[in-house]
Amino acid sequence: MNLLLIGPPGAGKGTQAARLRERLGIAHLSAGDMLREAVKRGTPLGRAAREKMDRGELVPDGLVGEMVEQRLSQPDCSPGFVLDGYPRNLAQAERLRAFLAASGCPLDRVLALQVPLAELLRRLTGRRVCGGCGTGYHLSSRPPGREGVCDACGEALLQRPDDREEVVRGRLRIYESQTRPLLDFYGKSGLLGEVDGSGSLDEVTARITAALEEARR
Repeated sequence: MNLLLIGPPGAGKGTQAARLRERLGIAHLSAGDMLREAVKRGTPLGRAAREKMDRGELVPDGLVGEMVEQRLSQPDCSPGFVLDGYPRNLAQAERLRAFLAASGCPLDRVLALQVPLAELLRRLTGRRVCGGCGTGYHLSSRPPGREGVCDACGEALLQRPDDREEVVRGRLRIYESQTRPLLDFYGKSGLLGEVDGSGSLDEVTARITAALEEARR
């Protein structure tokens, strides 16, 4: 099964995609992870992307698309895959559709995770990370035993710059203007299913499972 998860930052796409990978035995392709790995390894695409990032520029659609297509061409994607973080705009969606059609492995289903704005803000702005060992926390769902201090190593907890409220609101505005139009794009093709992404991880997983079972009928 070839799947795509769409949703705003903080909707839980990565977490649910990882669960789908385990349950369905398919590859999980995170565009963000692919980009970070390419930069870390210093591949030609990674070096080109880093040059843009170092100048504070967005990574061009062409570079990201090529990276995703190379990953989709690997053998572990043959049984199926779940994509998250790509496509992020209509141009990327058109390119992905053309590539998958030419490869003979079109998408089977697109699931859009819907989460209220207040919940997205709570999830994203509440995240903290240890400056020493990198352990992650959340002020409401996974707080440390002692406020502001890592349970594992005792170092101070930090809020990443992109988790500050003003930055989060900016990321959400970009989603609304660039990515939300994909719901119409995939809705017109009959691939789209919308899933309530609020609640516990298990509740969302159950809704996704139900949506996929319904699509098979």
